[in-house]
Amino acid sequence: MKKLTLLIAIALLIVSCKNEKTTSEKQKHNHNDLTKKVEEPKKKPLSPHTYAMAMVGDAHVHIDYSSPGVRGRIIFGGLLAYDEVWQSGAHKATWLETNKDVSIDGKILKAGKYGIFTIPSKEEWTVIFNTNWDQHGKDEYDEKDDVLRFNVKPELSDEITEHLTYEVKKTGDTQGTISLSWEKVTIHFPFQIKE
Repeated sequence: MKKLTLLIAIALLIVSCKNEKTTSEKQKHNHNDLTKKVEEPKKKPLSPHTYAMAMVGDAHVHIDYSSPGVRGRIIFGGLLAYDEVWQSGAHKATWLETNKDVSIDGKILKAGKYGIFTIPSKEEWTVIFNTNWDQHGKDEYDEKDDVLRFNVKPELSDEITEHLTYEVKKTGDTQGTISLSWEKVTIHFPFQIKE
């Protein structure tokens, strides 16, 4: 009888140890899976969504865009052909919103939301504000929806601006500038808030 009790006790101990080992291995396995998930870096978007804005007087000027990178490519006259409409960003069209009328190049841009398009060329760029701000790229761009067009001279630099960057800067009580920089090119133009 004692032998039987001893055998049962040993058998229970062996089964208990096996269960403990299995549970420990499962925990270790789960822990490893968790570590792998934590260690995997998130992939950064190639053209992150961003914005530029400023308060000029009591006007809020906001530009919303996706910012592509140069990534060793020739951008103007390469990736982007000269003398063709560009949505001035990646993915969806870049847009500007202002809660006040602004004067640009002697013309009035009414308060509202507008797609910003450009036509880059070597000597001169055309800057376009278009009522169709909510479109993918330039898929639905139509010149008849343009509300303002003007030309600016591009400035060239030896330094590369890796990611497309817009800036809205206050330069006076009711004045500011808007600039776009990418690769070795910068364009900028002044604006004035209309009271």
